[in-house]
Amino acid sequence: MKNKFIYLAIIAAGFASCEPEFENEVGANYSAGDADFSSYVAVGNSLTAGYMDGTVYRVGQTYSFPNLLAQQFALVGGGEFTQPSYAEDVNNLGGIQGLAGTRLIIDASQGRPENIAGTSTITLASQATAYNNMGVPGAKSFHLGFPGYGTLNPYFARHATSSTATILGDAMTKMPTFFTNWIGANDVLSYATNGGAQTDGTTPAADHNLTGNMNPATYGSNDITNSGVFASVYTTIINTLTSGGAKGVVATVPSVTSIPYFTTVPYNALPAEATSSNTTAIALYQFLAVATGGRISPLNTAAGSKNPVLIKDADLTDIGGTIQAYAAGSGNPLLVSNAAALGAIYGQARHATANDLVVLPASSIIGQPNASATAPFNVNGVTWPLANKWVLTANEKAKVASATASYNSAIVSIAASKNLAVADMNQIMNQLVSGLRVEDGTLYTANYFSSATATTVLFSLDGVHPNARGYAVITNEIIKVINSHYNANLPLHSAANFPGATIVGSN
Repeated sequence: MKNKFIYLAIIAAGFASCEPEFENEVGANYSAGDADFSSYVAVGNSLTAGYMDGTVYRVGQTYSFPNLLAQQFALVGGGEFTQPSYAEDVNNLGGIQGLAGTRLIIDASQGRPENIAGTSTITLASQATAYNNMGVPGAKSFHLGFPGYGTLNPYFARHATSSTATILGDAMTKMPTFFTNWIGANDVLSYATNGGAQTDGTTPAADHNLTGNMNPATYGSNDITNSGVFASVYTTIINTLTSGGAKGVVATVPSVTSIPYFTTVPYNALPAEATSSNTTAIALYQFLAVATGGRISPLNTAAGSKNPVLIKDADLTDIGGTIQAYAAGSGNPLLVSNAAALGAIYGQARHATANDLVVLPASSIIGQPNASATAPFNVNGVTWPLANKWVLTANEKAKVASATASYNSAIVSIAASKNLAVADMNQIMNQLVSGLRVEDGTLYTANYFSSATATTVLFSLDGVHPNARGYAVITNEIIKVINSHYNANLPLHSAANFPGATIVGSN
């Protein structure tokens, strides 16, 4: 049943070769307006680094939005723009040798995304160089000023200028006259992509908006950053970037509900056909419907119907004792002999609902046996509840939304205090849910590949980061903000001319 619940219809489509008139028009009167692009520096995380398809790779990095911006800045006096070197990625595989997998591609023969065959040639050899693109995958807001962050993050380790260097400090050696700052997504995204769970997948991560912990040194890797901490470090970042008189653009944090990582796998991913012949599961659900007082319902075995996956919800009252007692008194030998285990397994179990978000990687384990469980109570999402890390529950989703709103409020307020332009990427990404129509008339959506939308998807195969076309759209949104706020006249890119996913016949 592997990958039975997601179907990626793949089509190989050609792209228009002619550029619309709004890109690089001959004789156009381009202008930098009130801005000075002679030394442009970008700070941020993976969204700034050009991360896509699960990694940074040589060609993919060229489509980073800062690099695309710099191409247009060059038309009006923009200076040299440098990015961390990926020249050693000779086969364009991405990854980091011995640490991270290669980039994702679509294997048409299998009908699904998978890592491209081959071994990464990217090493951690020190470059000890400050670049104009200082986007570092994995970075959170408070990491930008953290001395020695390279000891914690291999991407920064590759080019940190010293063992105690900071991302922001290295960026400032470029003496920016203009900057972009898109930081903050990881302050909440790592919590969300792990289903609100710690690394072990069981213990809920902390929401420091609720706990009030103002010391990020004590945070776990998946914890939500306290909004007060975020506002404080963001103020420091902006004060530093503008200390030499630089102007710039800041970008808001996108809502996780707008990205395919959380919207691709349906909550009701169990077709009746997959469970109607499982007599053990049917009997188990009938028992649980009684033992849980209706928290879990009987399976729907009607042809064409779908059942929600079974999940563990750490916020539920644990009724394991009640379930154990029902099992012990059931008279069913299987239930009686497993009474204690049933209480432990289903004490905080429930059906997923439309308000929950099942994360993209769950598609590969739903319906599969869980190696940590014992048959017949071991089928992921069916007789074994999906662990906390596979589902962002409605309660956890609300925490993410609250933190995102707080961060964005701080970003807008701090930007206003310095008269900086704001690119509202949260609004732009949310428009993808219903459809975002760009200047050339193309309607882009968040659909994660279907036969109707394969050429109008802006996200790469990791479900979180844009593809090349997506970065072009992001670049254009920033250019429009620059043109408006700084009285500039910069041309837009033609997003349709940029590639989407890599599709191979076989891998």
